[in-house]
Amino acid sequence: MTTLFAFLHHLCAFTLVAAVAIEFVLIRGELTLSAARRLQVTDLVLGVAAGALFAIGLLRVFFFEKGADYYFHSHAFLTKFSLFIVIGLLSIIPTMEFLSWRGAVKAGQVPVVEAQKLRRVTMVIHSELLAIVIILLCAAIMARGGWV
Repeated sequence: MTTLFAFLHHLCAFTLVAAVAIEFVLIRGELTLSAARRLQVTDLVLGVAAGALFAIGLLRVFFFEKGADYYFHSHAFLTKFSLFIVIGLLSIIPTMEFLSWRGAVKAGQVPVVEAQKLRRVTMVIHSELLAIVIILLCAAIMARGGWV
């Protein structure tokens, strides 16, 4: 069972990384109707992957692996977990923006986005990518038993 949950955890993590990378590419290009639809779908995939990653990760912490006491005494884990929560909360910004496009997209129109909102969404996506790099570093440190 431990192997299954490790596999699911990694599958969700890689799906999340792929979705953020796709959003990164799409948000930098011209906003077309097709790009807006892709951003909405990709953001949904990102949300599902993040939710599943969170739930599976907590199951691993509390019921599998080394136990909650080990993880909650690891600075690398606490950094990784905190970054995940902060980025999850920040990701509400692009999600709300993409959801606000539903009417225009459904009507077959390109959403109109203020430059300031687009910059904010882009900044959050860049922050997500940076956080992923730091999370991966923390995971590598944890795997080696370091930074306790």
